[in-house]
Amino acid sequence: MSTAPTAPAHRAPRPSPSPRLSTVLQLVSRRLHFLAGLVVAPFLAVLCLTGLVYVFSPQIHDSLYRTDLHVNEVGDAPRPLAEQVRAALTAHPEATLKSVLTPPAADRTTRVVLSVPGLAGTSDRTVFVDPYTALINGELTTVEDRLPANTWLRQLHGNLHLGPPGRLYAELAASWLPLIIAGGLALWLARTRRKRRLRDVLLPSTGDKTGWTRLRAVHGSLGLWLAVGLLLVGVTGLAMSQFAGGRADGATDPLHLRAPVLAATPVPVPPGARPIGVDRAAAAARAAGLRGELAVVPPSVPGAPFTVTEVSEGLPIHRGAVAIDPYTAEVTERIGWNDYSPVAKLGTLGTEFHTGTLFGLANQIVLAALAAATLVLLALGYRMWWIHNPYRGRWTSLPRPVWRQLRGWSLITVLLGAAVLAWLLPVLGASLPVFLAVDAGLSRFKRRTTA
Repeated sequence: MSTAPTAPAHRAPRPSPSPRLSTVLQLVSRRLHFLAGLVVAPFLAVLCLTGLVYVFSPQIHDSLYRTDLHVNEVGDAPRPLAEQVRAALTAHPEATLKSVLTPPAADRTTRVVLSVPGLAGTSDRTVFVDPYTALINGELTTVEDRLPANTWLRQLHGNLHLGPPGRLYAELAASWLPLIIAGGLALWLARTRRKRRLRDVLLPSTGDKTGWTRLRAVHGSLGLWLAVGLLLVGVTGLAMSQFAGGRADGATDPLHLRAPVLAATPVPVPPGARPIGVDRAAAAARAAGLRGELAVVPPSVPGAPFTVTEVSEGLPIHRGAVAIDPYTAEVTERIGWNDYSPVAKLGTLGTEFHTGTLFGLANQIVLAALAAATLVLLALGYRMWWIHNPYRGRWTSLPRPVWRQLRGWSLITVLLGAAVLAWLLPVLGASLPVFLAVDAGLSRFKRRTTA
């Protein structure tokens, strides 16, 4: 006698195994690269466009302020600095001397920087004096010794002329840029694990591709070649940013991460002693080994020393500074390039590279080419997204959510990495919850439309 088959006992579904760390990182990279790149790309495009103009500010200066910066005729010997300062103060008797910038070349004027009542903020009045005739070639309102065009272009690039709140746009783009680059590299280099030819990874192979795959080949190869340059520009930009770089303004620096500065300790005032002038201070600095363009700052109170600093840009690096006794012309304190820590040296070199002044015109061309290529890279990325436009009802370009798949060590690794990045990059840390909220909203909307 046969018996009816019994229904199998109901078994609880087994939990899905935790994906490997390499798989999780690839999924996270794809999610970050797509969504963060889509949102941050407009800010990066603005940075590239404004940076393209700012990097050529030296040429703009020479064109706009040629009569101010250049002498009419190179003479045999320059007049004393004191005579040139006297000419500037005669034109502005209400002002006080703030500093003197010696000519960087034989055909350039001396800059006499004056503190004038009524100027807003950190603005000064800079008088350009012909060093051979002590006649005034012109005068301009400057900020931290920067010419008006440089100040305007710098603010355009850094904050879009919106003040401190506007600096968030640049720091937001620079903070997310390393993650976007890392995600893109992880996705593109993963192609080598699928037995693709190295040539297809390094160079765009478009002969047998069309549409989206053709764009991906160009986008991936171009991004690979631009990665180092973009990271360098992004990191050096963050070093000058409001929050990530603003920590360098702290009072303590136990690791010597910042450039050293002169203590400028006051000296006793001898009875009946007469202070030296700017000429003796400049001569003492030259004798101490300082070269190139010098910024001579006179004492602000009795007993305070003269400070003289090298301000020439480019290679070789000139960053010497001395404090000089205002009564004996003796050097009381000295700082040289060798006193900079390795991190401070890298920061100085990185800042000059970022501003296009490290190795002259070649530096400017490299930055301009990097900015132009980045604009092409962004355009390719948006075109790839538009081909799979979600507004046409297709969400195939939106990578599937990965955050809920994180378990165990994968979750701990991602959380620790996010915590470290949030501490190093405060704007990234503040925007990360917004990014996750938007990501969750997009995923929920996708589930509803595909249900």
